[in-house]
Amino acid sequence: GFQNRPKSLKVFVNPSSHKREATHVYYEQVAPLFKLADIKTDVTVTEYEGHALSVLKECELQAFDGCLPLGCSAVEEFILNCLPFLFCNRVVCVGGDGSVSEVAHGLLLKAQIDAGKDTDYIPTPVKAPVPLGVIPAGTTNILAHTLYGIKHAVTATLHIIMGHIQPVDVCTFSTPSKLLRFGFSAMFGFGARTLALAEKHRWMPSNQRKDFAFIKTLADLKPEECELSFLPLHIPQEDAHENDRITLLYLGSKDQWHKIQGHFLNVSIMAIPCLCSMAPRGLAPNTRLNNGSMALIVVQNTSRTEFIKHLKRYAGVKNQFNFPFVETYTVQEVKVQPRLKSGLDARENTSLDAASAEGNYPWNIDGDLMKEASEVHIRVHPQLINLYG
Repeated sequence: GFQNRPKSLKVFVNPSSHKREATHVYYEQVAPLFKLADIKTDVTVTEYEGHALSVLKECELQAFDGCLPLGCSAVEEFILNCLPFLFCNRVVCVGGDGSVSEVAHGLLLKAQIDAGKDTDYIPTPVKAPVPLGVIPAGTTNILAHTLYGIKHAVTATLHIIMGHIQPVDVCTFSTPSKLLRFGFSAMFGFGARTLALAEKHRWMPSNQRKDFAFIKTLADLKPEECELSFLPLHIPQEDAHENDRITLLYLGSKDQWHKIQGHFLNVSIMAIPCLCSMAPRGLAPNTRLNNGSMALIVVQNTSRTEFIKHLKRYAGVKNQFNFPFVETYTVQEVKVQPRLKSGLDARENTSLDAASAEGNYPWNIDGDLMKEASEVHIRVHPQLINLYG
């Protein structure tokens, strides 16, 4: 009676995945359950970049119900090249948020190409044709936490085995000239600078470099000067929650853009609640998986002490936004346009800030670092992809 249950899976295992644990997660926790559920699997352990793609070119993909990339570096290329063969199939990713986001982006990008859309500008993208499963094997695993409430490979596997499908909202991140990627959440400012610094120290162990980057960025805390334009979400009065003061504030403001300018320590745009062990209520607790909205969270310039108080509250039950320097909005579109620094300022900045002075600013999109042009336009697209959960 479970019509969405997969019958067979093509499995790719990347032995270099986070702490080299993805292989262990699959063989010790996931594979035995697939076997018990009578799901056939074909496993490839990748040995070099592009190995999974070369194997897939030789596969009769029609024989499989899905593909299981584990942190595969050629995932997006695989999706773009092989998806035409995956008729009514399933795709599952074992890995961290970056791997999952890459697979989701590949699925959605291929869907646009098949629909004949201009991939440089996609105001109304078509839905991904196949569902995506997420088995956590990364560091934070925000998407898995949000789907299942926990980082637990067995829970995730059982949802896939039973074929439980959950529609989820997706964002498009674009510059004025091109689509950057599909994704679920993004940070500009502190969250992006921390990731950029961590990426510069990839020779360090994962947890060490993330702790180092967090502390160093906090020590060098500085705001970004930018302009934020946003289109508030129009919610009918009867659907509004009494305690959603921001939504109530903007009721009746359909198609009316709002602008705020200033110096901001961090800007978050999230289409999903973004739960994780460090934020059990979520980084954006006032949004949902598929209510067609994004949470825009703006942290204005303040002292390091006050900013740390705001960060600490994510781990507790108190309202992390109840500070005079934090503003939250429920939106459907956002434009972020940083102000270019002057030549004098640029000479005084660090190497990371020098990149900003040249017009490239770091963005943290689903745990992936992106350095793009000055203006980024974010739109939310309701229930654009189905995820197992």
